[in-house]
Amino acid sequence: MIRLALFLLSLALAARATVVAPGMLLLDGAVVGRDLVVVGERGSILVSSDNGLTWQAATVPTLATLTGVSFAPGTPRGWAVGHDALILTTADAGRTWTKQWGGENLSDSFLDVLALDARHVIAVGAYGLYLTSTDGGQTWTRRKLNDDDHHLNRLSLGPTGTLYLAGEHGTLLRSTDNGAKWARLESPYDGSFYGILPLDKRTLFAHGLRGRLFRSIDDGNNWEPVPNSLSVLFATALKLRSNFIVLAGQARALLVSRDYGKTVDLWPAPLSAGVAELLETPDGSILALGESGATLLPKP
Repeated sequence: MIRLALFLLSLALAARATVVAPGMLLLDGAVVGRDLVVVGERGSILVSSDNGLTWQAATVPTLATLTGVSFAPGTPRGWAVGHDALILTTADAGRTWTKQWGGENLSDSFLDVLALDARHVIAVGAYGLYLTSTDGGQTWTRRKLNDDDHHLNRLSLGPTGTLYLAGEHGTLLRSTDNGAKWARLESPYDGSFYGILPLDKRTLFAHGLRGRLFRSIDDGNNWEPVPNSLSVLFATALKLRSNFIVLAGQARALLVSRDYGKTVDLWPAPLSAGVAELLETPDGSILALGESGATLLPKP
C-alpha cells in the first residue's frame, strides 16, 4: 500500500509539469531534436527545451531507477530501461511514458538500450540480459549471447550501421546485421569495459576500469593502449562536433583528446562528483549527468 501511495503521488507531481532542478542521480540521456531527455533514480525522467538550463518532469509510471534511454532517429518515439526488469516507452519525445515490458524476475536490471529505428530496439543489462524487439516493443525476445552471463554495459552504433557492445571481463562484441549475430572481438584487457565509441567507419575508442583506454583503426580487430595517468573507471566517452573526445567517470576524472583519441590530457572542468554520461546539447554545450544531476561544462 505504501509503494502504491508513493507511485500515485509521483504521478500527481509529474502531471503538474513543474519545472524542477535536477539535483538527483542521473544515469543517461538523449538528444531528441532540440530537446534533452535524461533519466535516473526513483523513476526520474526530465526534459529540457533550453539546452539544460531548466527542466520539466515527465509523467512516469514507476519509481524504479532508470539507467538508459534511446530514441529512434528523427522521431519522438523512445524507450527507457532500468531496474525491476523494466522497459518504458514514449511517443511524445519523452513527455509521457508507459510501461511496455516487465520481467517476472525483478532482480533483472537493464543497463542500456538502443533504438535502431521506430521498430527495432535492443536492451541489455546485468548477467547477460539481452532483449530485442522488431515491432516497436509490442513483443520482446530474450536471447543468451554467451555462456558466461557477464554484465553487458553499453551499446553503440557506428556510422555504417555496425553495432558494438561492451561489458565486463573484457567483453567486446560487434554485429554487422543489426544484432542478429554478434562476433567476439579479441580483447586487449580482461577487466570491464564501459563503452566502445565509434569515431568513423574503422576507428574505435574503448574505455573501462582502472583508466584503461584503447584505440583501434581496423574496426576492433586490433587495439593499441592509450596512455593515461588516471587509474579510475571511465564510464562514458563523447565525440564532439569539433572531433575532440571527452571522457568522464568516477572520482571527478575528466579527460580530453584533441588528436582523435591517440593521446589524452587532463580536462580541468569544474565538477565535484562522478559522471555517468556526457551529452553535447543542440547549442554545442556539454552536459554531464551523474551524482550531481545535470551540470553544464565549459568546452575543452
